[in-house]
Amino acid sequence: MAPQIVVQVVVDRPLAQGFDYLWNSERLGTPPEIGQLVEAPFGRSSLIGVVIKVGTHSDFEIEKLKSINRVAPLPPLDPAALGLINFASQYYIHALGETIIPTIPQMWKKPDNWEKIPAKLITAEEKKKKKVQLEQSEGFIQEADLNLEQNQALEKLRHCSSRKNEFKTMLLQGQTGSGKTAVFLNWLSAVLDDASAQVLLLVPEINLTPQLERRVRAYFPEKKMVVLHSGVTEKERGIAWYEAMTGKAQIILGTRLAALTPLPNLRAIVVDEEHDPSYKQQDGIRYSARDLAIWRAHDVKVPILLSSATPSLETWLAAQAGRYEHIRLDQRAQGASLPKVHLINTRDPQNQYSPGDISKPKGKSSITKTLAKAISKNLEDKKQSLILINRRGYAPVLSCSACTWLSKCQQCSSYMVMHKAGALTKKPVLSCHHCGLAKSIPSHCPDCGNADLKTLGRGTQKIEDAIEEMWPGARVLRVDTDSSRSSKGAEDLFQEIHQGKVDIVVGTQMIAKGHDYQNIGLVAVLDADARLFSQDFKAAERLFAQLVQVAGRAGRSGKDGQDGGDIYIETQYPESAVFQYLLAHDVDGFLSHIASERREAGLPPFSYQALVHAEAKSLDKAIQFLSTLKAQIKSQGFIFQGLRVYDPVPKAVMRVAGTERAQLLIESDSRKQLQEVLEAVDRGLRENSQGRISKTARVRWLIERDPITI
Repeated sequence: MAPQIVVQVVVDRPLAQGFDYLWNSERLGTPPEIGQLVEAPFGRSSLIGVVIKVGTHSDFEIEKLKSINRVAPLPPLDPAALGLINFASQYYIHALGETIIPTIPQMWKKPDNWEKIPAKLITAEEKKKKKVQLEQSEGFIQEADLNLEQNQALEKLRHCSSRKNEFKTMLLQGQTGSGKTAVFLNWLSAVLDDASAQVLLLVPEINLTPQLERRVRAYFPEKKMVVLHSGVTEKERGIAWYEAMTGKAQIILGTRLAALTPLPNLRAIVVDEEHDPSYKQQDGIRYSARDLAIWRAHDVKVPILLSSATPSLETWLAAQAGRYEHIRLDQRAQGASLPKVHLINTRDPQNQYSPGDISKPKGKSSITKTLAKAISKNLEDKKQSLILINRRGYAPVLSCSACTWLSKCQQCSSYMVMHKAGALTKKPVLSCHHCGLAKSIPSHCPDCGNADLKTLGRGTQKIEDAIEEMWPGARVLRVDTDSSRSSKGAEDLFQEIHQGKVDIVVGTQMIAKGHDYQNIGLVAVLDADARLFSQDFKAAERLFAQLVQVAGRAGRSGKDGQDGGDIYIETQYPESAVFQYLLAHDVDGFLSHIASERREAGLPPFSYQALVHAEAKSLDKAIQFLSTLKAQIKSQGFIFQGLRVYDPVPKAVMRVAGTERAQLLIESDSRKQLQEVLEAVDRGLRENSQGRISKTARVRWLIERDPITI
């Protein structure tokens, strides 16, 4: 009698171990393979799992093992993809099942639909052929010829990646508007000469994918391309993932979730806007898609290109040290000059309206006099203006003029933001941007009864109103997550800008990144100081990157020697290093400056960090849980030279949705040393927890490697 086949399966649960099941090849219709997606009994129900081990032995009694229910109509996940996910699980201190199952689209996690999926795939293939034929008939053309500097960069890229089966990391650092996209698309075309080759192209946000998707499709009309991000439908993502993991799709364009997609024939990776914090997952397994992409390229021995106008400090230092190949584009592609930077000192009376000024708007102006003059001139020149304020809603806080009442959220340690009536709400509301609680605006102060309630600060809606009042003839468009959730999606809003249907655009950081606007003559940044002073040591780096990026939206269509547009920044601190380096367009100088500061302070990337997050019904419980953990780390002899465990502290937003939150920072001069400590911490916590909830303290915990905010 042949021995029973036993498979080990991991499921989406915070459990360190897999589970043994029997495999009946005759009933299931296929022999077992590592990487297969299966449905397995789990408790009183069943769960989706992935086979990670095949054998004939189990540490449990064979007779008591349950059998696999069914197998998905999919080939197994390839070994390289499993290796990547296994590394992510270990490095980010997350259970393997919790890491692998969330990477699989929902369409493939519904066993009752598995029999119907083959027919869906055939239908989708026929529709896609028609769509591609339609796009080709619409006259898409390939990229224009590259200029001399772009061609030199392309040659360097090709030289660096000329050897097959060789890992190489390259940084393409170029001014905004210098044509980085055209360079890496030309580079990828050589890679895709191999008909079976696959390339992975990562972008930081959904809003950037439609524009790049059109450009890539136009450049590679004969190549099969799929798009993977949370904005596509469940069915579209499921089919795209299938085509990627079976090697049918040659170009995979997506946001961070695409970084973990199985790609059996991967030959090159591009991470566009590599500095962007959106590449870091902020729930579940808190991975960095950029860092995993680099590890993946190293593992499968392929080249990877990191592209940015403002590289992250760690990437820039690696290029300076020679660990990454450094390729530069220092001129705008069409020869236009860089935008001229103007700092508006809001403390200077000359920049403000005086009481008797006849040009002063009727209402209380949210725009300085200097900026208003510049916008008026830009309108006269038939150019578009872009106004960036990184706060959505009408005003961040509603206050009482007679007492100390403020619009605090009852469930969070934050304020409720006032939103005026619009497409999403029929009447003005107070909304919490952390827990989602929404309430009607009170007619009087809840504390003292005063009817004179005032707004503090300004958001996109308030600026939109001010601009419509000051320039009643201008066509104004607001672009933020609120407006993009209404009848028009984000792509439609951006199309209106590209088509010249808008004179003044008001928006959050959505408008600042990557968009190739052709008629922006002026960019303005309001409340730039809000991110200048922060407990987050990376705040200045992020602010500088955002300012460079948004400044780069201006003057992109200019020809040789033409004006590159203007950027106006309102600030109380024009002498700050961020603004002074921006004035000189000196990205390298700024990065060198903050590298010196970080080195002196022993902060990343000159040290390595992790956070242990704790959530409980009371802050005392969360703090006590972390204090006990700190004492245990000390008692186990892990406190040695180069390792620092700080006291637990409340998070910046301490309470969210009624749950109190705290964090413990662990820091080390050695990445390996930190890994050893975190693995020991994880083992200790799991021994006394059910899932991720402590059995005794009833505290939910999570370990995060390389946090981007502290």
